[in-house]
Amino acid sequence: MTMIKTIAFLSSPRPKGNSDILAEEILKGAAEAGAETEKVRLHGLKIQPCHACNACQRSIEAFCVIKDDMHLLLDKLRLADAFVLASPIYFCSVNAQMKLFLDRWYALFEEDSADTLRGKRMALAFTYGDKDIFASGTINALRMFQDAAFALGIELVGWVYASCLKAGEVLYNPAVMQAARMLGQKLARPK
Repeated sequence: MTMIKTIAFLSSPRPKGNSDILAEEILKGAAEAGAETEKVRLHGLKIQPCHACNACQRSIEAFCVIKDDMHLLLDKLRLADAFVLASPIYFCSVNAQMKLFLDRWYALFEEDSADTLRGKRMALAFTYGDKDIFASGTINALRMFQDAAFALGIELVGWVYASCLKAGEVLYNPAVMQAARMLGQKLARPK
């Protein structure tokens, strides 16, 4: 059986924040299912916003002309079989670190490279400080990633989310923690 490479991209500026905790639980489930796992913290990396120059759309060789840490991250995406995107919800959607990361996936949308992520599997983890996914804006984040997955041919395996007002609070929600672990197991299962 081939080992599945699963990478979690964590966007919280707080190490061990609630969204990180959920992502780590997903990775534990993936490891239990036999996956090789890795975590990448987006906060602190140099990721510039897209310049809208469209160089990445003109030629696969040009890829993205911005010289920053995103090239390393895109290489990791290419090498992964599955990935987890984890973000706190700030003002009605994911935080800036995750949005910068996602916006730069545009470089993977060039016609010759459109299959770069096709068939890969993705899981999502969100935490928010409101009563529900609608009032918090979590539904906006979920919808954004559903659209991105559809456009790039990624299989969205599932998502977990939790309302958390204090650091580490998600640890006291056993149902969500169990759902995260089960999502990781599902993410790492061969198709």
